[in-house]
Amino acid sequence: MDHPYINTETMTRIRARLQEAGVREEDLEEHFVLGSGAGGQKINKTSSAVNLRHVPSGLVVKVQASRSREVNRWMARRTLAERLLAQITGALTARQQEAEKIRRQKRRKSRRQRAHMLADKRHQGAKKAGRSSVRAGED
Repeated sequence: MDHPYINTETMTRIRARLQEAGVREEDLEEHFVLGSGAGGQKINKTSSAVNLRHVPSGLVVKVQASRSREVNRWMARRTLAERLLAQITGALTARQQEAEKIRRQKRRKSRRQRAHMLADKRHQGAKKAGRSSVRAGED
């Protein structure tokens, strides 16, 4: 079964991830729901968003990555497999690692960190001030 938006290799990789996570098709409940958000009338009137529930674990995934129902079905399966594997291994997914990195970058600096940063800036400014150019003819 070939789809214009998803090639067969991608489907095979997603099936392999599902198998690796121990998910069988019989364990999945799939419902198509109305989409939401940007996209206008097409999104709001068609049931292309996918709610995928893994019955044994109770994990629910909703995907609305595309206007295509078939693409959303496969993306939901991929997301479900990634989340289950993350639960099993206890490892953070790439998306979670990226979010954590951004969270660390946005975190407020401690008073000591700010003081150290300002001291470094003052030191750098003093170095630059000492680099003033020598004017010709003055002695």
